[in-house]
Amino acid sequence: MSDDTPYAPSRIRALPSWLLGRAAARGHRLVADALATEGMRMMHHAVLSAVDELGPVSQAELGRTVGIDPKDMVTLVNDLQRDGLVTRTPDPKDRRKNAVEISTTGRQRLRRTQQLGDQANAELTASLTPDERAQLITLLGKIAAPDR
Repeated sequence: MSDDTPYAPSRIRALPSWLLGRAAARGHRLVADALATEGMRMMHHAVLSAVDELGPVSQAELGRTVGIDPKDMVTLVNDLQRDGLVTRTPDPKDRRKNAVEISTTGRQRLRRTQQLGDQANAELTASLTPDERAQLITLLGKIAAPDR
C-alpha cells in the first residue's frame, strides 16, 4: 500500500468495491493533476466536453444532460465564459434561454486537456497489456451499467 492509501484489513483489501475505490481515487488524482497544468478542473473539462459534443445547447439542457445542479451549472459556465472557452447567446429556439457554444479557444484547450487526460489514463493503466486494458474497460462498463 502506498502512503496515501488508508489502512484496511486484508479481507477488505481483497474486495472488488475497495479495489475499485482505490483505483478510482488514483485515476481521479492523475487526471485532476494533468488537467491542472492547463488551469482546468475536472468538472469544467466535463462541461466543456459536453458543450463541444452537444453543439449549441441551452444551459438548462446542458445541466440536465450532464447531471449538474442548475446553480452549479451557472457557476461552471460563467467560469468557462470568463476564460473565453464558451460563448452564451440567446437561444434561437427560445429567446428567454441562453445557448452555450464552445469557442475556438475552448476547442483548442479541449484538445490539449483531452490529450492530458489520455496520458493520465495511460499512466493509470501502464502496468496492463493492451489486451488487459481493453478487458478492464469492458468489465468496468459491465459493473458501472449492469442493465445495458
